[in-house]
Amino acid sequence: MRFEKEMKQIKKGVEEIIPTNELIDKLEKSQKTGIPLRIKYGIDPTGYDVHIGHLVPIRKMREFQDMGHTGVIIIGDFTAQIGDPTGRDDSRPPLTKEQILINSEKYMEQLFTVLDPAKTEIRYQTEWFGSMGMGDVIKLMGKFTLAQFLAHDTFRNRYEQGLPLGMHEIMYPILQGYDSVAINSDVELGATEQKFNILAGRDMQRYFGQEQQVAVLSPILMGTDGINKMSKSMNNYIAVFDTPNDKFGKVMSIPDALIVNYFNYATILDPEEIEIIKQDLAAGTNPMILKKRLGREIVKLYHGEEESLKAQEAFEKVFSNKELPDDMPIFNVNTPTINIVKLLAESGAVASNSEAKRLVMQNAVSIDNVKISSIETDIEVINGSILRAGKRKFFKLQRLD
Repeated sequence: MRFEKEMKQIKKGVEEIIPTNELIDKLEKSQKTGIPLRIKYGIDPTGYDVHIGHLVPIRKMREFQDMGHTGVIIIGDFTAQIGDPTGRDDSRPPLTKEQILINSEKYMEQLFTVLDPAKTEIRYQTEWFGSMGMGDVIKLMGKFTLAQFLAHDTFRNRYEQGLPLGMHEIMYPILQGYDSVAINSDVELGATEQKFNILAGRDMQRYFGQEQQVAVLSPILMGTDGINKMSKSMNNYIAVFDTPNDKFGKVMSIPDALIVNYFNYATILDPEEIEIIKQDLAAGTNPMILKKRLGREIVKLYHGEEESLKAQEAFEKVFSNKELPDDMPIFNVNTPTINIVKLLAESGAVASNSEAKRLVMQNAVSIDNVKISSIETDIEVINGSILRAGKRKFFKLQRLD
């Protein structure tokens, strides 16, 4: 097989390549001409908290970069003002230009923990859509039929269920498809749920007389709950900005059924090593041992091997030996009593009041090992008291009044 070594690497952690033979042809053409392939990935900066699920296709882009190709990140500063309906049952609210700029800068900061900046182009959609007129937009729309879009599960389901489906949302795949024309994409990376949009890019390139891009589709990384896809809204994600201890602790909380999945899509281990892990698990190896290795591999990617070993040590100290962590932050309280929800939010133990309420109702909050069962509870602040939120967050309380 031509380019056997390269294709083996590209196929790792990939669900589908459409079509494989065209990708091999592109690799051969690049080798002969010395011109790098252009590897596209688009982001809508609707937020800036990147999790390791987002980085599955980004790691694939880095692999292409290591082969000598160019990664092209499309910042969806235009489509983010529409809202991508893909994989959703409702519309996603649009953002302001200011929000998009702030989010995109923070987003790229995290992507560059993986990507090679010297081989990365950052392009904004307004480069080409900003000067388009109504006539240009109508011509783009004329390349597709309504029947094509109603064949898309997301659109069809919402239409059949009588849910709102705006005409601007139907424009989303058309605009994403034109991005491929604008940057002359050779390969587009994305999750399997993006298949319709990426194939629309192939169609759009054909209409404009370009060589069609190849779709390289990665599976969606499941969240730490093992039920839903990883997302911030489900609070089941491992963020790039998480501390080493938090990353390790979250990995240790995943269901055993996700161990091989995470090794495949969230680490850079070779397929042969992962196959051995899979066999060990099937042979009865204690899943805890494999999870600890998984935790080390993931933390090492972002923080280095030394931090990965420290994170394991901290986890074992708290959860295996039932000790308190050494690096507990101190939270100062300037009132004699404080509501538990307010305490959780102001200490930084949670990101919002709603998350604080959810933790309390899940019996996941305690003061000095006494569970707090009501969100109405007012805590008497005693110097040295230990606030615990969930499994991994500890704070030592101190009164200032």
